[in-house]
Amino acid sequence: MSKHHDPYCLRSRLSWRLLSLQAALLLALVAVVVGALCASGFVLAGRDEDRVIDVVQRALTRDAQGALALRPTAELTQLRGETPDLWFLVRDRQGRVLSEGAVPAEFAAIGAGLDQISQARLGWQMFEDDPRKPAARLKRVDTDAGNVQIITATQGRLTGAKALLTTSLAFLGIALPGLLLMGTATFIATPMIVQRAFRGLDTTADEARRIDIHQRGARLSVERIPLEVVPLVTAVNDALARLDQGYARHKRFVADAAHELRTPIAILNTRLESLAPGPDKTRLLEDAARLATLAEQLLDIQRLDRCGHPFTRVNLAAVAQSVAADLAPLAIAAGYELALDAPPAPIETIGDAAALERALTNLVQNAIQHGPRRGIIGIRVSSPGSIEVTDEGAGIPADQREQIFEPFYRLAPLDRGAGLGLNMVREIVQLHGGHVSVTDGPDGGACFRMTLPPARQS
Repeated sequence: MSKHHDPYCLRSRLSWRLLSLQAALLLALVAVVVGALCASGFVLAGRDEDRVIDVVQRALTRDAQGALALRPTAELTQLRGETPDLWFLVRDRQGRVLSEGAVPAEFAAIGAGLDQISQARLGWQMFEDDPRKPAARLKRVDTDAGNVQIITATQGRLTGAKALLTTSLAFLGIALPGLLLMGTATFIATPMIVQRAFRGLDTTADEARRIDIHQRGARLSVERIPLEVVPLVTAVNDALARLDQGYARHKRFVADAAHELRTPIAILNTRLESLAPGPDKTRLLEDAARLATLAEQLLDIQRLDRCGHPFTRVNLAAVAQSVAADLAPLAIAAGYELALDAPPAPIETIGDAAALERALTNLVQNAIQHGPRRGIIGIRVSSPGSIEVTDEGAGIPADQREQIFEPFYRLAPLDRGAGLGLNMVREIVQLHGGHVSVTDGPDGGACFRMTLPPARQS
């Protein structure tokens, strides 16, 4: 069982995928740069210059005499064990001092002059001192012994939690702004690029919408479309070529079949005429007439492709008058009254007069054949280019008013018609750029309306 995939927006999918790719590349770049810096020793990875200050801050207290003292915390014990060169200097606001390790003379008395400074990094003079000397860190912090100043140049081991926090902050501070900038550029530029790239495809889609059954040899253009779409357009053009070939074979078959039917039908009629009069002969003659009508309708369908080369101005009122004159005897013999309502002024369209006469003839014959053998069949011509045929029969059910124009469709399965007349009417009207419809008649029955584009006034 095949899986159905819903259509998707190419612009949106490309934008999100490009953004994901950019994020992955940016993360990889940050990881490579940080790794290279750490491997080269440029970045003191794994060392924390605030580690000593944090440990001393949590261990600091006062003894019974109010002097500064250190509690033997596990952190302080670990720090002393892992840092053999540990030194720090603690000074409170009353001038009391607590120190541990070998405090450099340069920093021993500097704290008094920096009482108003909350934190600082005290380095050495570049190119004049030993660059291996670590810079001192000064920070004023709150402890159990009160607010104190701590100075140290010893760096402790960086903890995993702090390393993760530092890395996250570095990513947010460096990578995230870059990612936001690239993402914004991607969501703005990608739709513009896709729209420009597919502009030629929109033209090709318009060409495809204009293709219909009467347009032979139509092909889609492959100009100004992406190379990735060319195979699809080429496949569609190949399919159109195969359809043209199949349609041409079908048309030739129908035409040849209709022509071949004429001869045996004529022979059949000749032999039927020699039979003695009677109901059997009448029925056989009617059946032979149906066969002859079917053959002629098939040939009429083939003639549609030859209609209107070139089209000329056609007076619809004159067409209606000609059809009414030809079919009046047939309508009267079937029990109908044929009424014509056509204005004296010409109502013109551009088309093929013979084809329009065949279409109107089919509508009137349809009303005669399928009506109740009584009442009025009306032909009405009105501006700007409309011809209506009304009857007083049973009408057409609303749910079948589109289907009756399909070839070989009949309202009743045992209908004596071939089901081609109304289809030919629709083909002729569409060939002239109009449309045909059926509604309820004003006095019951059906009303078939052919609407044709009016001719421009010269």
